[in-house]
Order: sequence, then structure tokens, then C-alpha cells
Amino acid sequence: MGVNLRKIDKLVLQAFAGPFFLTLIVVIFIFLLRLLLFYFADLFGKDLGIEVYFQLLFYFSLITLPLAMPLAVLMSSLMTFGKLGENFELTALKSAGISIIRIFRPIIALAVLFSVFMFWFTNIALPWANLKGWSLLYDIKTTKTTLNIKEGIFYTDLPGYAIKVSKKYPDNKTLKNVLIYDHTLNDGNRHVTIADSAKMYTILNKRYLVFELFNGKDYLEDADRGSNLDQSDVAIHQFRKSKVVMSLDAFDLQKTDESQFSRNQIMRNNVELSYDADSLKKIINTIKNGYKASYNVYFLYFRKDPSIALKTLKHNTSWVAARINKLDSGIVNKPKIKSDAFQAAQNLISFGSSNKSAIDSQNLELKKTNLEWHHKFTNSLAILVMFLIGAPLGAIIKKGGFGVPIVVAVSFFILMYIITQQGEKMAKEGKILLQIGAWMANIILGLIGFYFMRIALKDSRLFEWDVYKMYWENLKTRLPKKFANPAKKV
Repeated sequence: MGVNLRKIDKLVLQAFAGPFFLTLIVVIFIFLLRLLLFYFADLFGKDLGIEVYFQLLFYFSLITLPLAMPLAVLMSSLMTFGKLGENFELTALKSAGISIIRIFRPIIALAVLFSVFMFWFTNIALPWANLKGWSLLYDIKTTKTTLNIKEGIFYTDLPGYAIKVSKKYPDNKTLKNVLIYDHTLNDGNRHVTIADSAKMYTILNKRYLVFELFNGKDYLEDADRGSNLDQSDVAIHQFRKSKVVMSLDAFDLQKTDESQFSRNQIMRNNVELSYDADSLKKIINTIKNGYKASYNVYFLYFRKDPSIALKTLKHNTSWVAARINKLDSGIVNKPKIKSDAFQAAQNLISFGSSNKSAIDSQNLELKKTNLEWHHKFTNSLAILVMFLIGAPLGAIIKKGGFGVPIVVAVSFFILMYIITQQGEKMAKEGKILLQIGAWMANIILGLIGFYFMRIALKDSRLFEWDVYKMYWENLKTRLPKKFANPAKKV
């Protein structure tokens, strides 16, 4: 029996491996395609080299793995046990006295290993991939597009120059009627070059752009004369052939300091997130304590007898007594008192609102930090939850292939995504406990998975149409004839 069980384990693992890797690759490809379509205008047309795009796709392949892995486990579990059920192999195994849990055991072990790996991945590798991927995407987005001079329009993407041509020939090199304003010295339009025609090309591995100008003039104004210029203050150089060389460094990929992005929650591991949460709590307490220590300056007390004023207060604090004793009790100016009180109230409201906004902002960051800390665990356990749904549901449905399993898997994946988003939203708004919001999707889907497992253990025929047809026929026999076969009205 031991040999047979090992053969069964091998059979189940082989049936699982193919759909799992295929599904994982397809899901990652779909997420990458979505990324490319969303940022299409920002990514392409910049002549950055294919290696830059390969780096971007590699980083975002890692970023999408926490989403792709649970979906791949769900779909491959459905396909594996659905195919085994469709071919009556599950029935044969259960007839031999092997329980459904024993048949699931190799995939359960694999799902546990995947969950452990995913926890390590989301805690160590994912923050690194997020930092590299999103910083590289930002660099690509902020890189200027490739040189594209259009007819009749001033081109200003080259720093320090404004270029206009009246005609650009199909070879993209020959130009007619060229006008170049040189602003490299930031002294206005004092240096102008006009040419009848030109050749445009790049040199030194596209690092410099050359305009080879023909039959033109170069105008250079005297910067020391200011705006009071006459004809003698403009130097004119006429040429038959001249060259203007411009640097194309502005079109290169400029690497941004990654430390600017490293404070984002998705780029931190659990230890760093815990430290950030403690720091945010200290900041919130500091703001609250600072408010308590500062709001007393907005209160004024006007009473002829200071002792009576003190008796009306719940807390006899020293700062109240000091402020009352400083007042001249013999002077009573009611209009001024009302005006001062109104202004003090307005100032107190403004001061309180600014402190509340600061506390709300820090509280939101604290909630985001704690949610991300919980997601390190929820993302890893989501693999077990998806297996808990996929394996018994496949055994119940008994349909292999890509038809029914894809529909069911995508439906549960969308449900998980919606519950996760709603849980996060309600947790951030303070409608539910943060822990409940973070774990809501896993809890609900986990209960659904346990229900499917219970049904699978009982060999339920939940999704077989003939079962419901038989129930309906039995129900009709129990109903009175007038309900089962209503007479037609004449």
C-alpha cells in the first residue's frame, strides 16, 4: 500500500504541476500586459534600449507574484481534481478505501510550502522589487521622448534651444528654412541663427545632435547694452556652411535617488513597518500633547472677583489663576470683551482644526502601515485559502480543462479582490477594526473553503443537475395533484 500511495502522490503532483506553471505564467503575462497598456504613452517612444524594458518587466513580474500565486493555485487545484473526478480516478481511489484528505495531501504540503515561500517573498523580496520597479517606472516616465521636430512649430524639448523648421523631408534629416534660438546663456533671444537649409544627424552613439547649416546668418546681440540697441550693437556672421552641436543628455534615462521612494509602505519589510508604526504613534502623541499644552492661550477670563471665576471652573489650574490675576477688575468694556472672546474662539477653532488635520493625516499613515504589515501574512495565507476552495470544489464539480475551472477561479479571485478592497476601505475609515479589515477576505473565503471541503468529504453532488431534477420529481409526487398538475381553465 505504501508504494501505491507514493504513486498516487506522484500522479496528483504531476497532474497539478502542468496547470500550475501554465496558469502562473498566463496570469503574470496578463498583469504585465495591463501595466504596459496603462502606461503605454509614458513607456514607449523614448529610445531607452530594450534592456531597460526587460528590467522593468522583470521587477513587475515579481511585484505581481503575490496576486498571481493564489489565483494559479486555485485554478490548478480546480483543474487537477476536476480532471481526476471527470475521469473517475477519484471515484476509483475512494473505492479503494483512500480518503479524499489523503488524496489532497501532496497538494496540501505543496500549498504550505508555497505559503512559507510567499511570506519570505513578501517580507524580503517584494519590498526590493517594489523599490526597483516603481523607481525605474518613474525614471522612464520623466524621461523626454525621442527627438521629434515638426514643421512650423517651435521645438523646445532640447534644453537651451528653440528650433523651428518650415519643411522636413521624408528622410528625417534634410530641413528647409531653419531658425534656431540659443538660450544656453539664459539671456533671452540674443543669439539667433537662420539658415536656408540644413542636415540633422547624431554623433558619438547618439549623445550629440548636429545641425549642419547651409547659406545662413548668425545674429548675436551685445548683452551689455540692454534693450537700447541699434544696428551697430548686433554682430552678424554670414556663412555658407556652419555647424551647431547640441547635447542629448536630456533624453537619457536619469536615475532618481531610490531613497526618495523607500519610505513608502509597500517598500518596507515587517520590522521596518513596525518601527514606522511606533514612530507614527509617537508623532500623534506629540501633536496631542502639544495641543493640550498650547490651547490655553486662547482663553480669556473677565470677572470682577477672580475667586468667583475660579470657583466656576472644574480644574483650578495655575495658568487660569495667573491670567485672571493679571486682569484689571475695575475695567469692564463689554464690547471689547465680546470682540476678544469671539476672536479667541475663532483662533481656537482654527488651531484645533489644524491639529485635527495633522492627527488625521498621521492616523491614516498609521493605518496604511499596519495594513501593509498584516498583508505580509494575509498574502501568504491566501494561497492556502485558495487551495481550500479549489481542491474540494474541483472534486465536486468533476470538470477538467480550461472551461468551468477558469470561470469559477476568476469569480472567486474577483470576490477576494472586492472583499480585500472593501475591508481596507472600511478599516481606513474607522468603520471596522483594522485587523478585521485586513483579514476579512481570508476569513470569508476560508469559511467557504471549509464548507466545500465538508461537502467533498460527504461525496455531495452539489453541482450535478440530475440531483436537482430528482429532487423536483420527488417534490412533485408529494404535492397535491392540483398544485403538481394544475387543471387548464376552459
